[in-house]
Amino acid sequence: MGAPFKKFEAHGSGGPRIREIPMRMVLPNLVTVLAICAGLSGIRFGFEGRFEPAVVMVLLAAFLDGIDGRLARMLKATSKFGAQMDSLADIVNFGVAPALVLYAFLLDLAGSPGWIAALLFTIACGLRLARYNVLDEETDRPQWQTEYFVGVPAPAGAVLVMLPLYLYFLRLGVEPSRPAAFIAAGFTVLIAFLLVSRLPVYSGKSLKVPGDKVLPIILGVVLYILLLMTYPWYTLTASVAGYLLFLPLSIRAYSRRAKREGEKVPPSDFG
Repeated sequence: MGAPFKKFEAHGSGGPRIREIPMRMVLPNLVTVLAICAGLSGIRFGFEGRFEPAVVMVLLAAFLDGIDGRLARMLKATSKFGAQMDSLADIVNFGVAPALVLYAFLLDLAGSPGWIAALLFTIACGLRLARYNVLDEETDRPQWQTEYFVGVPAPAGAVLVMLPLYLYFLRLGVEPSRPAAFIAAGFTVLIAFLLVSRLPVYSGKSLKVPGDKVLPIILGVVLYILLLMTYPWYTLTASVAGYLLFLPLSIRAYSRRAKREGEKVPPSDFG
């Protein structure tokens, strides 16, 4: 994604001058920058005590961060520069922003353990993204294994870790307190370990939809989006619960597929 910045012209003593670049090459980078702005704005709202807009901005950052790469591929505007920008945006939007918003909301009540939990989540997100980049360059993996993420993906981790905020917004009597802060710190550490674990998480990249199921699936996606817009905190809470329940099913499916392929799956792949 983004401008390639490969061609330069000599420009006196002021260094090389970049030639003109088509707007289609700039657009994905612009989306990436907007995603970073949204993530940082979420941090600002969090430290101002405006937690609902803070969460909205973090989720918006995650959404923009998810489409910039697809937009670049669609426009045939991928580049090394864009890939570096995308990595920077990922660590900000999926690691730093959720951790700091959650810390400002609740984890600070736990004192140092809350800060340690926030740090661990951010570091785990960075490690997860680095591992993803390395695995993405490997060409000797069996094709079927590329259908699974190794560990919970960073975008999912960002959505999962903010569960305490969703529960608070539901007005179910969940209030910021020191005991709640310690529970949230433990949950944050759990999500951090899920990020860096070797759990096989089905990605759905190669999922093929039967022709007669296309319209019902489209209707289901539209329904989910409408529920997310109308009842955002209920929908996000249910999504987190559903995702956590999905993880054991993904592990089971991976194990069955490995047996069919005649490969031995080491225990480390599940922890």
